[in-house]
Amino acid sequence: MAAEVLSAAGVGVTIYDRMPSVGRKLLMAGRGGLNLTHSEPLAQFCKRYGGASERLAPVLEAFPPKALIAWAEGLGQPTFVGTSGRVFPRAMKASPLLRAWLKRLGSKGVAIRARHDWRGWDESGDLIFARDTGEIVRARPSATVLALGGASWPKLGSTGAWSKILSARGVDVRAFRPSNCGFKVAWSETFRTRFEGAPLKSIAVSFGGRTVRGEALITRQGIEGGAIYALSADLRDAIAAQGTATVEIDLRPEFTEAQIAAKLERQRSDQSLSNLLRKAINLPPVAINLLREAHGASLAADAPELARQVKSAGVILTGTQPMERAISTAGGIALDALDEGLMLRALPGVYATGEMLDWEAPTGGYLLQATFATAVVAARALLQRLEG
Repeated sequence: MAAEVLSAAGVGVTIYDRMPSVGRKLLMAGRGGLNLTHSEPLAQFCKRYGGASERLAPVLEAFPPKALIAWAEGLGQPTFVGTSGRVFPRAMKASPLLRAWLKRLGSKGVAIRARHDWRGWDESGDLIFARDTGEIVRARPSATVLALGGASWPKLGSTGAWSKILSARGVDVRAFRPSNCGFKVAWSETFRTRFEGAPLKSIAVSFGGRTVRGEALITRQGIEGGAIYALSADLRDAIAAQGTATVEIDLRPEFTEAQIAAKLERQRSDQSLSNLLRKAINLPPVAINLLREAHGASLAADAPELARQVKSAGVILTGTQPMERAISTAGGIALDALDEGLMLRALPGVYATGEMLDWEAPTGGYLLQATFATAVVAARALLQRLEG
């Protein structure tokens, strides 16, 4: 995206990518439909970035969701707004957009050098790249934009190895932490074996005064999914401080406790509790057994108490899943280490963008939007610097 802005202004640009081809993480994001951005009002949109919201607000205002949508449509990829307010290309994947994008960049003279692993600078100030052939390549550009990613999905290119290079140059780099990640749970062997990979649909997950409705997925090691990811920053920090965190899962958020109790009472007979829960409130086997994990094998026989258990199944989280499996990461370059144009204060002429920076946001289009917006802001600032 930085190359897009720079080449449109007539600046010669070379992209160096450590992978055999560019855009691999974008293509991975596209496997789930390529959620480009979100349609909610910009003021609310900007609040999704937690402690970084104030600093990122002018960046997002400089390249807001409507600008990203116009950009995608300008590449021949019309978009639509889903029922959740999320914005997707109609193709529901990244490959057509990436092909059109690379074609346009090529027409503007942007050169792409794949299999170039950036290793920092040499003593004379040249950029150093290592190739898989063993060759060392050097370059001395007028300015440099770094877009090296965080530390999740390293097989797609973002290893976080750059943090040591910049730290050695006096840049304040914060430790990486998983974000939008799954969590570990000490399931019973029976539950783990039987329900690994089973979805929990139409649930509500609560922690720390916040409640998120959505879905989750049982994994062999624990639990993950959209409703969990939305709370992951608070859960991660609570586990770091206290060792564990307990989420409360409402398995039937569309009903009140009293409504559930009434439904259970109407179905009363000599049937098993499992059949009662299935027939009265349509709980699937994974949800019924999650109740047993949370409240013990012997669930309450009393309808009001059983209704309370359905509305509040406590699950103890004991840790985060490995960072390489996280959708994104927190940590990276401290925002105070950058000026308003995202140039590194310790390294004039060097800009940093995207997940390299210390911010995090939930899934829903917020990650891609901020990544694109930081690139646009950095490129525009770089142009001003070149003109100056």
